[in-house]
Amino acid sequence: MIGILDLASDVKANSAKYSDALKSKSIGLIFQKPSNRTRVSFEIGMFQLGGYTIYLGSSEIGMGGRESVKDVACVLSRYLNGIVARTYKHEVLEELAKYASIPIINGLSDRAHPCQALGDVFTIRERFGKFEGLKLAYIGDGNNVMNSLILAALKLGISVDVATPKAYGPDDKITKLASAAARSSGARISISNDPVRAAERADVLYTDVWVSMGQEKEAAKRIKAFSKFQLNDGIMKKAKSGCVVMHCLPAHRGQEITNSVMDSKHSIVYDQAENRMHVQKAVLLKLLA
Repeated sequence: MIGILDLASDVKANSAKYSDALKSKSIGLIFQKPSNRTRVSFEIGMFQLGGYTIYLGSSEIGMGGRESVKDVACVLSRYLNGIVARTYKHEVLEELAKYASIPIINGLSDRAHPCQALGDVFTIRERFGKFEGLKLAYIGDGNNVMNSLILAALKLGISVDVATPKAYGPDDKITKLASAAARSSGARISISNDPVRAAERADVLYTDVWVSMGQEKEAAKRIKAFSKFQLNDGIMKKAKSGCVVMHCLPAHRGQEITNSVMDSKHSIVYDQAENRMHVQKAVLLKLLA
C-alpha cells in the first residue's frame, strides 16, 4: 500500500512525467450504479496518463441479465487492458475477476470501496505527514466505505474508533480482519455505539451518508436510528483542536453532517475528492504500465 501512496505523491507532484505512461492503453468502466467522483476521476486520470476510457453503464451491457458476467469478462478481456467495475453486489466483481484475463479494479461494491480508502489514507498522510500515533473516529453507518477505510487505516498504524447505531456496525468478518490488522501494526481498534466517546481526542473525524444507493426504502428507519450520530459542532469539540473532517461524498447536509462542520476550516473533503484521481492514477500505473 505504501508503494501506491508514494507513487501517487510523485504523480501528483510531477504529472507531466507520466503524460504518456499509458499511451495506447484502455480501460472500461462497467458501472451498475451512478457515479460522480469515481467516473470522472478515472476518466480524467486515464486521459492524463495518455490512455483511453470507455464508459459502459448498466443499460449498455445488462451484465447478469442480457449477458452473463462470464461472457462480459471474457469478451472485454479481448478488447481492453483493464476494467473498473462499480457494482451492487461484491460477488459480481469476484465473478468478473474469475473469468477476466485483465486486471479488475473495484470501483465500489456493497462490501468494499478500496479506491476511496486509498485516497483517504493518502489525504491523511498528506495532512499529517505520518500515520503512527493518529486516531481516526468513524461515526455513522457500518457500510462499504467504513469496511475499506478502517482496514487500510489499521494496516498503516492509525488507531480507529468506530461508532454506529446498534445493528448497523461492521459484520463479524470485518471485525476479525480489523482486529488482525490492528495486532499486526500495533494500532488500536474500538467498536461501540457511542459517538461522543469515539470522537474524543480524534485527529480525524469521518462520516458517510446514512442512506446509501439501493437503501431508499429504509430511509425513514435509518434517519431515526442515526439521529444521534450526526457530525456536528458538539462532536467536533470532543476531537483535537487540529483535527480534520472527512466525508467520501456525496453528503446529505443536515443529516450525517452539518453545514457548519462540512464548510469549516477543519474540512478536507474536497482534498479527498481530488486525491482519488492521483491515487487511482497510481493504481492504473501499477497494473497497466
